[in-house]
Amino acid sequence: MAKQYPVTHTDAEWKSLLTPEQFTIMRQHGTEMPGSCALLHEKRAGAFRCAACDQPLFESTLKFESGTGWPSFNDPLPGAVESDTDTSHGMMRDEVHCSRCGSHLGHVFEDGPPPTGLRYCINGVALKFEPK
Repeated sequence: MAKQYPVTHTDAEWKSLLTPEQFTIMRQHGTEMPGSCALLHEKRAGAFRCAACDQPLFESTLKFESGTGWPSFNDPLPGAVESDTDTSHGMMRDEVHCSRCGSHLGHVFEDGPPPTGLRYCINGVALKFEPK
């Protein structure tokens, strides 16, 4: 049985709420082209929120330049994301999704800087930025 999230919509409703690229990435587990999102270069103080349900996910203070072409963070806000094992593309990775709506955000890897050693590699179009 699939997990039930606090925010749910039909595919038709998601398609009306998201851009085609956001729908492909967030609801069909796609990936944007590296370096293609303006949020990769966002450096202002603020919060990165889920583009689908507006839940705060990451604080700008935990964003870092990973050189991968996707926004990267050390740690999410408490309870904001969940992870599942992703075995697509012939590898095993930890997929990250929004805990409120279940939308695919990206993946988490154990090659980040201190203090966590984690790199939450997030699709920029799955985020919206709210400056402080």
